[in-house]
Amino acid sequence: MAFEFQKLTVYQKAKAFHFRITEDILESEGLKRYHRDQLGRASLSIILNIAEGSSRFTPPSRKNYMVIARGSLFECVAALDILRDQNLIPSQLYKELLALADELSRILYAMIKNLEN
Repeated sequence: MAFEFQKLTVYQKAKAFHFRITEDILESEGLKRYHRDQLGRASLSIILNIAEGSSRFTPPSRKNYMVIARGSLFECVAALDILRDQNLIPSQLYKELLALADELSRILYAMIKNLEN
């Protein structure tokens, strides 16, 4: 048995983004605890808000959770930007994660716009 949100492409991509951050950054050496905590929570928040938003009955309520998920995604991008500037993650990894974040952002934006109608 699967919940409907588990079938959503945006949910699957958000999970992949979170797992990539976890495996390639959060489990690596050299990060400060606050870097790990903030980036881990923000990337997990994307997934959780997509799931929670899918449970809502009205489009405005669903939209609110997608907006929050997108905000958490932007938070991740800012954190990744700082980590790259501090040479705590390789430029190639940063570029790869930024591409995943861009794709997620576009999907969430389209969902938000569709929920406005």
